[in-house]
Amino acid sequence: MIENKIKTLRRAAKVSTMPDSDKIWCVIAGNEEMVNNVAYAAIIDKERVKILCREHISTKESFVTKKFDFILLYGDINKIRELSLICKENGGSYLKIAPYYVLNEPNLMLTVGPDNSIKKFMGDCEKNRVKLSFLLEDKTTGFIETDVYITSKLPAFVRSTIDPLFKMADVALSTVLISTDQVYIEKIKEIAKLNKIFVIEFSKILKEE
Repeated sequence: MIENKIKTLRRAAKVSTMPDSDKIWCVIAGNEEMVNNVAYAAIIDKERVKILCREHISTKESFVTKKFDFILLYGDINKIRELSLICKENGGSYLKIAPYYVLNEPNLMLTVGPDNSIKKFMGDCEKNRVKLSFLLEDKTTGFIETDVYITSKLPAFVRSTIDPLFKMADVALSTVLISTDQVYIEKIKEIAKLNKIFVIEFSKILKEE
C-alpha cells in the first residue's frame, strides 16, 4: 500500500532541520531545450557538479508521441540551487535529494513520466498490493515536445501551418522519488513499463558514481 503522505511531510520536516550537506543529488526533467541549458551550465562548471546520467524519453499514446528529457546531477548544493532555478524558470520539474534519503530509505527509485501516467502507475501499484513510500514529487509547469501522427496525412502546406501548434504541448510531467522493499522492485519496473514511464534504481546510479 502507498503510505500516508503525512509520513512524507514529517520526513521532509526532519530533513529541513538537518545541517545543509555540502553535496546533494538533483533530478531535473522537462523539454529538451531546458535540459540542454542545465547540462551546459553543469558542463562548464564540472568541478562543482557532475552529470550522472541523461535520458531522452518518448512515450506514444494514441496519435500523440510525448518527448521529454531527464538529467541526474550530483554536486555542490549552491550550484545545484542555481541549476534548479534554470529548471523552474523554464517550466521544468526538479527534485533535490538530500543524503538523508540515501542513508535512511531502502531501495530508492526515480520515476518520470506524464502526470496522468504517473497517477495510473501509482494506482496500479496499489491494486497489486505493492508496498512503496511516496517521498518527493514535482511537476513541470512548461511545455514538452509532442508529435501528432495524424498531421503526417495532411497536405504539406496544411501540415506546415498546423505542425507548430502541436509541437509544444501543455502536458504536465511528474518526477517522483519512491522507496520500496527489495521484493517489490521487479514488480514496480513491470508496472512502470506497462504505463510507459521511466524508472531507475537510485542505488545503481550510486554504484556508477
